Amino acid sequence: MKNVILFVLALLAGITAWGQEPIVREITVNGVSFKMVEVKGGRFNMGGTAEQLLAEDDEYPIHVVALDDFYIGQTEVTQRLWSAVMDNNPSGFTGDLDLPVERVMWIECQDFVSRLSQLTGIDFRLPTESEWEYAARGGIYNHYYVYSGSNDIDEVAWHDGDCTHVVAQKAPNELGLYDMSGNVFEWCQDWHSDYDMMPAENPTGPEDGENRVRRGGSWGGSLKGSRVSYRNYELPNIRWNYIGMRLAATTISIDEPTGINNIPETIAPQSNTRYNLIGQPASEDYKGIVIEDGQKRIKK
Repeated sequence: MKNVILFVLALLAGITAWGQEPIVREITVNGVSFKMVEVKGGRFNMGGTAEQLLAEDDEYPIHVVALDDFYIGQTEVTQRLWSAVMDNNPSGFTGDLDLPVERVMWIECQDFVSRLSQLTGIDFRLPTESEWEYAARGGIYNHYYVYSGSNDIDEVAWHDGDCTHVVAQKAPNELGLYDMSGNVFEWCQDWHSDYDMMPAENPTGPEDGENRVRRGGSWGGSLKGSRVSYRNYELPNIRWNYIGMRLAATTISIDEPTGINNIPETIAPQSNTRYNLIGQPASEDYKGIVIEDGQKRIKK
């Protein structure tokens, strides 16, 4: 009975917005364009809901989450975009710049979004875990699929394979988002922790922890790991060829042209943010190994 009530609450939250088309904003930085999709906020049941067969223990308890509007990348960040911002390409699978970037540490993703934000004037970030799951489920257009956009995984996801694939080759989900199941896992902003059964509003996870959340399955992953409620995690200073990222932003001003198309290529800010090996900001007087500008350095 409790699950039925939660379902009805989430359903009613989306009824008034059905029939609207999501707003898509195209942004160009250093000659490379990418698209951000507006996700209308609402309430949803997060976790191992009824259609999520074989849900694992850390997908429970199912709990109601309320989110404000936000934007999320239409695709995973590509090697083309990463290279345009960072002037390097850490990926293991290469040959086409429209492959998703991978082999990126969570702490390097923080450097990437910081530089991209300075280049565009838009406050980019990683999605929170709850934003990621809400968007993967289709937001207010949720059809309660097992995977992001379908109950047939082969329609929407690259999985059980041996390499990454060019983004946006499979069908999108209800919001027009590609590859939220399969291709590469995507870092989220949150530290990993157990769910709380209490309703939450715009949750951002615990203040500290050991591992950062990654979501969405990968090119070599299983059907089970490609489900929209499936959770996984990793140390923030680790890199694998099956982990990439997707952008998020709280707002993208329609009236403000800064960062929207034709960004001057002469802008090349450098990030001076440094992190320790568990992804926490390190002060100027910190001693030991730090990550700075995507490189490991020893501060004595």
